[in-house]
Amino acid sequence: MYPLNRSLPPLATLLPFEAAARWESFTRAAEELGLTQAAISRQIRLLEQDLGTTLFERRNRGVFLTPAGRELADAVSRGMSRIAQRADDLRGGERAPRVILFCQLCEAFYWLMPRLAGFNQRHPDIDLKLVTSTRPLTEQRDPFDIALQTHGRPHGNHTLAFTAADTIYPVCSPDHSAARSAPISVDALAGADLLHHRAEPPDWMEWSAWFAAMGRKVSPPLPGKVFDSYPLMLQAALAGHGIALGWQRTTERLIDAGELVRPVEEFLVQPEAIAVYTHRETIDRHACRTLLDWLKEALDGTSC
Repeated sequence: MYPLNRSLPPLATLLPFEAAARWESFTRAAEELGLTQAAISRQIRLLEQDLGTTLFERRNRGVFLTPAGRELADAVSRGMSRIAQRADDLRGGERAPRVILFCQLCEAFYWLMPRLAGFNQRHPDIDLKLVTSTRPLTEQRDPFDIALQTHGRPHGNHTLAFTAADTIYPVCSPDHSAARSAPISVDALAGADLLHHRAEPPDWMEWSAWFAAMGRKVSPPLPGKVFDSYPLMLQAALAGHGIALGWQRTTERLIDAGELVRPVEEFLVQPEAIAVYTHRETIDRHACRTLLDWLKEALDGTSC
């Protein structure tokens, strides 16, 4: 058999290259690996010299994979993923197979957590690890196999498995003045103390878009308190600070418990509100397929 070490590039260059290719950023690769940007750049140049080809196109605002770089990145990612999986199997011994789920914090807290016991009871052979964040998938640095977030948020080149619908409507504390006069009109709602969630980039429905869907044209900026976190905005609504836009999956239990109410009758159905992705390097494993099937059932409302 032909010795592999005669064809392989310097192994020390492959990990920096994989991280830089995944992020398309030398800076983020350096942060992830605990190295300097100069060290990442040096390793990439060594790899390019060994291969005799350019892997990244350097521009003023960043670095971008060339076609050759993208092909090598796919090969390196697949190889490392297989090595990591086999290593995890060897370390695990008799442990249950693990699957890592990345989930937006609010969906994790208000929608997923009450249902996890059902998953664990149905699949005691699977070790499900949950990772949460308020940031989009492209900023997730911890490993994951499957991800759930609002459809339309940045997701990189991870694979879309399926989408699910959700319903959006205003919510407030039962002690709020709008609740005591409920149901109020959409026109009256526009003049109320609204709570706003502003995401960067703007990948989340805001009040102006909701009013437009209701056939009302309002001129931004609308008055009210602004939050950079949906969970924090929801807590403000619970505390009686104003009226928030609520998503059914994260508010239905609070409404059922009487902690929130719907001050207007109007609502908006989003057919593709939630998106579920598989990591581009995830190997097709029984645990991943099982979690995907369960998530689809739960999001469709056919499973608890």
